Amino acid sequence: MGVIKYDHEVPTDIAPERLFKAFVLDGDNLLPKVVPAAFKSIQVVEGDGKAGTVKLIHFGEGSSYKTAKHVIDELDEANKVFKYSVVEGDALVGIEKVTTTVKIEAHGSGSIVKSTSEYHTTGTHEITEEKIKEGKEKSKSLFKAVEAFLHAHPHEY
Repeated sequence: MGVIKYDHEVPTDIAPERLFKAFVLDGDNLLPKVVPAAFKSIQVVEGDGKAGTVKLIHFGEGSSYKTAKHVIDELDEANKVFKYSVVEGDALVGIEKVTTTVKIEAHGSGSIVKSTSEYHTTGTHEITEEKIKEGKEKSKSLFKAVEAFLHAHPHEY
């Protein structure tokens, strides 16, 4: 088993508190509304939304995957940190789990979204640079979709 790690940053002009509230705290509701091709639904299967909570994600028609289960490892509202691990799902071929930490920091008049993903591979499975680039692009487009929604709805969150 190996671990492939990559970091990614996305700047935005949305304030950190507002972005964290929309993207993390209300993401279960917002993401299927903002990017329905990517997310059909996100449901809490077990827990209260804090660390240890298990969520089942049903991907939308635009995704090549059907479902994923993730566990919240850390939710720190004060420091705008959200850490979760994808532990089940059809995307985990050759991968034991994927752990992602998202930290939203103040940056100028907006924020910078910093994420670190760790792919825990099984056997000799390798993650290609192409897959990493694809993951970064999907992540960026997701943040940009939330950003566009927040611009279009300035009084929400």
